Amino acid sequence: MQFYRMPDSKGIPSLPDLTHPSELIQFGSQLISTFLTLALLVGLLGVIIALLSFALKRDQPEQAIFVGEWVVRYSFLLRVLQHIGLVTVLVISGFLLCSTLGNRYHNWEQARVAQITSSVAGDRLEQSAPQIRYEIDEPYTYDTQVDGKVVQVQKVRKLNRFLTLTGSQIQVKLDQATDAQNRRAVYRADFSADYQVKNPLSDGKDFFFEIPTPIGYSLLQGFKVEQNGTRLDPINPGDYGFPFRLDPGAETRFRVTYQVQGGPRWVYNAGGQLLSNFRLTVQTSFPQADFASGIVPTESKVIGQGTQFTWVFNDNVSVQNPFGVFTSVGPILNTGILPRLLLLAPAIFIWWLFLLYLSLPISLRNVTIAGGVFFACLLALTYLSRVIDVKVAWLGVGLILMSLSWGLGTNRSASLAALICTIAGAIVPVYGLLTPYTGLTLSFAGLLSVAWLAVRNWYGWYRINPQS
Repeated sequence: MQFYRMPDSKGIPSLPDLTHPSELIQFGSQLISTFLTLALLVGLLGVIIALLSFALKRDQPEQAIFVGEWVVRYSFLLRVLQHIGLVTVLVISGFLLCSTLGNRYHNWEQARVAQITSSVAGDRLEQSAPQIRYEIDEPYTYDTQVDGKVVQVQKVRKLNRFLTLTGSQIQVKLDQATDAQNRRAVYRADFSADYQVKNPLSDGKDFFFEIPTPIGYSLLQGFKVEQNGTRLDPINPGDYGFPFRLDPGAETRFRVTYQVQGGPRWVYNAGGQLLSNFRLTVQTSFPQADFASGIVPTESKVIGQGTQFTWVFNDNVSVQNPFGVFTSVGPILNTGILPRLLLLAPAIFIWWLFLLYLSLPISLRNVTIAGGVFFACLLALTYLSRVIDVKVAWLGVGLILMSLSWGLGTNRSASLAALICTIAGAIVPVYGLLTPYTGLTLSFAGLLSVAWLAVRNWYGWYRINPQS
């Protein structure tokens, strides 16, 4: 018995991961080379300004003022570069952390999907409809040469013909168990079927009732065929074809019963035959059972913990696909949401810092602490979402982030400005990426951000003393 094997889950392609040493070493070498290039350019600019100041220190006052302005600008540039460099380091470090968490969460989700799928994956139990076969003699002619002359030869050959069943009453009871070896679901089926056969021909014929054993089973027991209450034994081992004779217009009944164990899906294959007076009843003793192959049952009702499915076809119905019952695990929802958030988290962090810089004075130390708090909150959200709903987890983590951001201000006005920036720049955007209404929520966050900046800078509300 072969089971479908899910492919091994892998991380998101082309995404750096701190758990991969080769990628970490390569990224570190690129970062060092970029830092050295930037430091060389800034140092070279400082040397040029120093040489100009030394060369022009005895010249006209206007030239000295010009050099002094460049010295002031260079000093301002160094302060700006300190903030840019710190923010760059925080963003790059946060991106590496978030990409690693995104890979880990992607692996967790894929492993969960593979586990759920493998629990109900496997071969299916398939029972094919029986065939009523008989043979006819068909004359045919062919030409051959005898002594150089064309001679027409007449012969008779045997051809197989088949009757359609005049009635099928099938009852199946399904019980689900777990395979002790590979912890996958299996079905135990109790099958019983009554088939009615009528001879519509004008003369008596010898027929064969041919019933195949179920396909995909691991254990088959008690396979029994009866005709009008008399048990029939196969002539050849494993060949379940039984001869019988019917007079014109005569009827007979066959009953087939057995118990079987196999894969977590049971289907009946009519083989494209025309079904008349057909009734199939499948009763399950376990929850989450559903009909297979899209052939909607005529009736389905809940009985205890299970469901009873009934297919009824009264006259001249042909069903090409096998139909029956399988165990439904339900749709696996909300996958890929947190990895998407983690990949976009550095952009949210930049937007949050942008609002803070335009709203209140902020030092390098506060920028560092704010970056650490933001990415620590994302780390906590990643692991909390594995045990509780992610939106509930962000509600608790967001409250912690808002309470800590109050400390960015040295007075009530500055603290309130930091809180508004945190709500508009971090809390609402993260929440928007966790909900189905992402576009609407992000639009609200953007409108709230620009409205706050307009009120703060154009109308003079919540003026903050830079000395504070």
